[in-house]
Amino acid sequence: MTELEARTHQGSVVVAATPEEVYDLVSDIARTGEWSPVCTACWWEDDAEAGRVGAWFTGRNELPDRTWETRSQVVAADRGHEFAWIVGGSFVRWGFVMEPHDDGTRLTETWEFTPDGLAMFAEKYGDRAGAEIDERTRLAHEGIPQTLAAIKRIAEGTVGGSV
Repeated sequence: MTELEARTHQGSVVVAATPEEVYDLVSDIARTGEWSPVCTACWWEDDAEAGRVGAWFTGRNELPDRTWETRSQVVAADRGHEFAWIVGGSFVRWGFVMEPHDDGTRLTETWEFTPDGLAMFAEKYGDRAGAEIDERTRLAHEGIPQTLAAIKRIAEGTVGGSV
């Protein structure tokens, strides 16, 4: 695996729902805990800005050995097409891309550790930075298929379709 492959990842699933229905689900960050294996809760910092590009939200992440919160800023909010955010404003980019597919939607989740994120980890963790980055990378690679499977199950249960 190359450095680039290790620090970016994506996965896709076909969901029996329209792109707009899928967008409405994944952009409802208060529901993130229903599908994420690590992020157990999210909330908007300003409800009036909720879901818009530039809006900030906080997420609570939980693993067996630790719990932490992150602030993220929405960087894409195009209903039926893409919803994305950057953790810490510049460290890690997460997103969902929706594309029409037969009678449903191909939902792709994307993840990218940015150069700013790599630099922040080097500064924060020093000699442990590589191990910390590897752990976050492993969690993303393992978590994306779990997240997509859960979103598919929820979306199809909500709209009553099947693939």
